[in-house]
Amino acid sequence: MNIHRTGTLPVLLLTLSFAAGCGDGDPQMPPEHMHGEEPAPREREYFIAADEVAWNYAPSGMNMITGEPFTDDENVFVGNGPDRIGSEYIKALFRSYTDDTFSELSPPTEEPEHMGFLGPTIRAIVGDTIVVHFMNQTTRPASIHPHGVFYEKDSEGAPYEDGTRGSEKDDDAVPPGETYDYHWQVPERAGPGPSDMSSVMWMYHGHTDEVADVYAGLMGSMVITARDMAHDDATPTDVDRELFTLFEVVDENQSPYLQQNIETYAGDPDSVDPDDEDFGESNLMHSINGYVYGNLPDLHMNLGESVRWYVMGMGTEVDLHTPHWHGNTVLVSGMRLDVVELLPATMVMADMVPDDPGNWLFHCHVHDHILAGMSAIYSVAP
Repeated sequence: MNIHRTGTLPVLLLTLSFAAGCGDGDPQMPPEHMHGEEPAPREREYFIAADEVAWNYAPSGMNMITGEPFTDDENVFVGNGPDRIGSEYIKALFRSYTDDTFSELSPPTEEPEHMGFLGPTIRAIVGDTIVVHFMNQTTRPASIHPHGVFYEKDSEGAPYEDGTRGSEKDDDAVPPGETYDYHWQVPERAGPGPSDMSSVMWMYHGHTDEVADVYAGLMGSMVITARDMAHDDATPTDVDRELFTLFEVVDENQSPYLQQNIETYAGDPDSVDPDDEDFGESNLMHSINGYVYGNLPDLHMNLGESVRWYVMGMGTEVDLHTPHWHGNTVLVSGMRLDVVELLPATMVMADMVPDDPGNWLFHCHVHDHILAGMSAIYSVAP
C-alpha cells in the first residue's frame, strides 16, 4: 500500500532542545560559518526496511577496554551456556536499501561503522520534505514514528485511539511483507532554534508495539540542518565529522524475539526458565549503539577537527545515563562540559574540537553501567 499526503506547513511553534552555543575567541570553537549558495528545498527519498538479523553485542569475544578475556562478572551478560543466550541475539533493525525493490542494501560506506545497530541517518534541510519508503521484512507488524518533524495522521506510525479511521490507520502497523510511504515535512520548527547549532538531531523508532519494537532494535537518528548552513546533501557546513551514539540498557527479555533467541542460542533451551532472575539479568545489555565492553568500533577523529556528537538515550527508569569523554571537552548550550545527561528519549548535541591526541575512554558514568559494559574507546589522531 502506498499513500501520498502533502498537507500544509504549520505555523511556527516554539520548541526546546539541548544545543551547543558559540563564543567569540574560544580556541575549541568550530570554524566560521560558511555561507554560500543555499540548497533549494527538495524532496529527499529514503528506502528503509525493517529486517530480522543476528546481532552480536561483543563480536571480538573479549573486553576491549581492558584488553583481556571476559571475567566471570562480565560473562553474566555475555557468556553463553546451557541456559544462557550470550552476546548474540536475533533483532529487528532498520536498514537502508538502494531503491524500492528492497533487493540491494545501500553501500556500507554510506553509514559509518560506529553506527552499530542504529538505523540509517535520515537527513534533511529546513524547508525540505522527507519521504521514507518503508518495507516490513520482519515476521511482525512494524512502523516508523519520527520525532520533531511535521506529519499528518497518516504518517505518524503509532496506533492509538486518535479519532482516525480507514487509510489514516495504515501507517500504524505495516504488515509483514508490505510497504508504506511516510511523508514528513521539515518546517522551521523542526530545525535549529535561535540558540541551537547549525544542525539538530531527532530520533525515529518503531511504534507499533513501542516497547517491544525499541528493544527489538528498531531505532535510528534524523538530522535537520539550517538552510544557510547546509551542503546539498544536508550535512552542516561547519562540521568536519559527525558521530552518533545511543546509550540504552537493551532489555532483551522484552524483545519479541526472546523465545526465538532461547531456542537459537541457548545450549539447552529446555533448561531455560524465562522467569529466573539471573537469566533475566543476563539479558540486560548495557550498550552503546548495540555494543558492550569497548566493542563499539570506528569512533575516530583528527586533532583540531570540528566534531559534532549526537548523543541520545532510550529505555526505562534505569536509563539515566551520563556519557563522559576522557581527554577532551565539549560545548553544550554554551557550557564547557565533559559529561552530559540523558534520560529516555532525550537528545543532546555536543561540539568538540579535540586538542588532546590519543585513545580515550568514552563511557556512561553510572557505576552499575560501567560494570555492565557501557563503555567505548574514541581515538584522536595527531
